[in-house]
Amino acid sequence: MNGVHDMGGMHGHGPVAPEDEKHEPLWHAAWEARMLGITRSMTYPKGFNIDRFRHIRELMPPDLYLARSYYDHWYAVCVAALLNGGLATKEEIKNGHAAAGSAKRNDAARADQVWQSQKTQGIFTREVATPPQFAIGQRVRARNINPTGHTRLPRYVRGKVGVVQIHHGGHVFPDTNAHQQGEAPQHLYTVVFSARELWGPDASARDEICADLWESYLDPA
Repeated sequence: MNGVHDMGGMHGHGPVAPEDEKHEPLWHAAWEARMLGITRSMTYPKGFNIDRFRHIRELMPPDLYLARSYYDHWYAVCVAALLNGGLATKEEIKNGHAAAGSAKRNDAARADQVWQSQKTQGIFTREVATPPQFAIGQRVRARNINPTGHTRLPRYVRGKVGVVQIHHGGHVFPDTNAHQQGEAPQHLYTVVFSARELWGPDASARDEICADLWESYLDPA
């Protein structure tokens, strides 16, 4: 979807002010570390996945998205997932306790399951029966699409021509996975775009941008 989360190339947000990379703290507050742990270990609704997580984050109203910090986004997504999945009520989230008389659950990960769970999360490679449509070194054009659902095709590369640099094999397709319509794996490529192709003649002639793009995002150029 086209939203405030896809900010590449947008004007009016002021300069990027990175923190001192040598002294930037790992966490800016203790609750951020706790939020990371909660997000990695909490029980989600059945069928929930990382692409669904990202799409819920995209659905935040623009003013809230811009005003809230990174891990505050994560908190909002976790709360939405619990509420939408019927795993908790607003009152339970507010006071941190299960409602009196609510059904007891016993499906939390046990201590001996945690390490294996952490090792297997984040593996999205899959077998694809069809051969890759594009070859390394081939010119391709990113399709100019404007889906209302989740996509990993940035607006700033749509309609632009780049060159395939790497073929990563088959990977879960986020556009369907986010909406629980199946993994539908596709070939995934790293495509290199010149800065001038993306931003015009005022951009540096030396700069390039790499984007990891699924096969259905691309056409031969």
